[in-house]
Amino acid sequence: MDTAFKGEHLLPGHLGQFFVILAFGSALFSAVSFYFATVEKDNSSRSWQLFGRWGYWINTLSTVGIGACLFYIIYNHLFEYHYAWAHSSTKLPVYYIVSCFWEGQEGSFWLWTFWQAVLGNILIWKAKGWEKPVMTVIALSQAMIASTLIGVELFGTRIGSSPFILLREAIEGPIFSRPDYLSYIKDGNGLNPLLQNYWMVIHPPTLFLGFASMVVPFAYGIAGLWQRRYKEWVQPAITYSLFAVMILGTGIIMGSFWAYESLNFGGFWAWDPVENASMLPWITLIGAVHVLIVFKNTGHSYFTALFLVLISFVLVLYASFLTRSGILGETSVHAFTDLGMKWHLIIDVLIFLGLSIWLTASRWKELPITKKDEETYSREFWMFVGAIFLALACFHLILVTSIPLWNWMFGTKLAPPTEPVRHYNVIQAAFAVVVTLLMGFSQFLKYKKTDSTRFLIRSIIYLVFSVIAGGLISYVTGIYRLHFVFTLVMMGAVYTIMGNAKVLADAFSGKLKLAGSAVAHIGFGLILVGALIAAGTSKVVSQNNSGIGFGDEFAKTSNPKENIMLYKNQPVKMNDYILTYVGDSVVAPNHYFKVDYKKLDANGKVTQEFVLKPNSQANNKMGLVSSPDTKHYLFNDLYTHVTMAPIKGDLDEEQGGHSEEEDDKNYEAPIKHTVAVGDTIRFREGYMTLKKIVHETRLKDIPIKDKDVAVGANLEVISHGKTYIAEPVFMIKDGNVFDFARKVEDAGLKLRFTKIIPEQNKMEIMVYQQPESKKPYIVMRAINFPFINFFWSGTVIMVIGILMSIFRRNGELVREAARAAKSN
Repeated sequence: MDTAFKGEHLLPGHLGQFFVILAFGSALFSAVSFYFATVEKDNSSRSWQLFGRWGYWINTLSTVGIGACLFYIIYNHLFEYHYAWAHSSTKLPVYYIVSCFWEGQEGSFWLWTFWQAVLGNILIWKAKGWEKPVMTVIALSQAMIASTLIGVELFGTRIGSSPFILLREAIEGPIFSRPDYLSYIKDGNGLNPLLQNYWMVIHPPTLFLGFASMVVPFAYGIAGLWQRRYKEWVQPAITYSLFAVMILGTGIIMGSFWAYESLNFGGFWAWDPVENASMLPWITLIGAVHVLIVFKNTGHSYFTALFLVLISFVLVLYASFLTRSGILGETSVHAFTDLGMKWHLIIDVLIFLGLSIWLTASRWKELPITKKDEETYSREFWMFVGAIFLALACFHLILVTSIPLWNWMFGTKLAPPTEPVRHYNVIQAAFAVVVTLLMGFSQFLKYKKTDSTRFLIRSIIYLVFSVIAGGLISYVTGIYRLHFVFTLVMMGAVYTIMGNAKVLADAFSGKLKLAGSAVAHIGFGLILVGALIAAGTSKVVSQNNSGIGFGDEFAKTSNPKENIMLYKNQPVKMNDYILTYVGDSVVAPNHYFKVDYKKLDANGKVTQEFVLKPNSQANNKMGLVSSPDTKHYLFNDLYTHVTMAPIKGDLDEEQGGHSEEEDDKNYEAPIKHTVAVGDTIRFREGYMTLKKIVHETRLKDIPIKDKDVAVGANLEVISHGKTYIAEPVFMIKDGNVFDFARKVEDAGLKLRFTKIIPEQNKMEIMVYQQPESKKPYIVMRAINFPFINFFWSGTVIMVIGILMSIFRRNGELVREAARAAKSN
């Protein structure tokens, strides 16, 4: 059947599908083998362990094979495959071809599988005595994710979605009955313009490494319950939890940076359901890390630590269900569409949730749960309280983000918040107030017990200074006008920074082991300060007081009063700037608009000049899709993006050019000028001079015979202080008269050399000018984000702090292993 279709390349698809089946089978075999290696106590345990390792290694090679086949298909534009046709095109540069790889669900599932394969191999190497039970869980997770790529139907139920399905199998249509249907498939759909950004090359791999790494502390928690090693799993779980928190947090912030640089809502976080879903496991695992440390130091809060570790991975699976099942389709612009895997994803969640509940319940009476209350004046008590508030913040996000799920389950018609950004900002800020205060004063506490008098004096002094400083910042920046809770968050964030700065100072005097957590907490405080000021006090500087509205369609998506129109080469004043739209450039598929900024002082003197180049694509499905450009200062960003521009879409480009008569309609009636060399022609926005006549001008693809004449009029055009050279051509060929116009786009001109008057030694030049209504223009919006660098720098500092903590905890692991080996 397949051989009847001309031009299809079936080998990479068949090979890729073979690797998919092998990946699933080998992961399942590995899970079963590691299970028997764990439960068997005789000599067969070693054999089962080797089987488990070989199964996982085969799974790793198969996963790499899947990726290689899929990349080959996308890179070589094999549009007979639905995935390549749906997500790529021949117009995309190579680095965006990589983004095509994980734009679809199947590619992102592969990315998750790949990172989990890498982590599993690291654990085979490093887990030592934990290898067998931990790898049982990870191999089971690997099998479940691999099953999402199978793409087969059993007993009427679809299992997974294969990235190697053919286009003619995925889409019905009469064209696919033709053996030569591929000759009609000239190109693919292409990558979503919003994803054509370098952050989308690195953000998804980082995010999915974070998701994949969540399984490791979960696996240690399950292994600890299974093997009744209730305390031993905690130390390695802390290290891997810190790693997962660091990587997933970095991935989330990268997504925020992508939104800031690519999306046009004017910000870096919109509380979109998909954004919220990625936050859920991150928040709970942060809580888990702190409570694990509490248990390690005091023996208290075991169940809370266990619960938060286990639920974090379950929430990864739940987030995947929300974003991939189609449940969020109407409430999120980022969610995937349903590929028929809704129940598949639900079963995945239920398996690991059920495993967690069953093992916890069956071991409940044996768990090292203490009944003794912790000391109120101890760090671990307030770390525990902080973790509870983080869990409550997560619960609020789950509750509201899952409204579409509740409607699907119970047939209700609950509506999401009408103002989601304000709703989440206020409620999450309330939780942030408590968490920041705890992060501040807990630094003045010691583990187990602290002198209460000394603690109260030091913490209150720092608190007073923080309230004064935070209140002053809120007043100066205007945050206090938004909502009183934001002022409280600012005070709490400053308290966090000051309290942890004190710990950091102590660390440099000999307590270096405390430095990691202090640096991470300072980074988190700076993130909050930057987010509060940048998001809360950002100001639209492109105020439109002209009364121009840009049409009803524009008003549906943008506020006309926040957008200004720039005609090419016509300066416009905007606050302290003079803006001039000076030109365009095209680097397919992006159309870049050059906007010259001149900053003026109080006397009108230019103190600074720079050019921003926001870009747009005219997408036939999505309309105008714009990405901003930003001028970065030390203490603020000036953010500019185009909201309207008369540029052509892909379809217009494919249909080719227009006739000369049609093109003339874009200009006013031409004005005839009879001039000699050296004469000047004036037009509305400048003048031009006929510099010389160029004899024997050559035109591309038009041969000139002995009796033919081709003469060029060399014109120097001056417009808005800039100089251009244009050379329209007059031709006599085979006794017929022709002329070839030349355009000066930036000046809105088309010039024709239409006649030679030899007796007067003059030439006839026709000057076409674009009317104001058809002159190139853009409508743009500019926003000032103050102190946003606190947000970005805070992220870097937080990651550095977590990395320092990982090294510390890993050192503790090594020392404990050395002590254990010595005692044996």
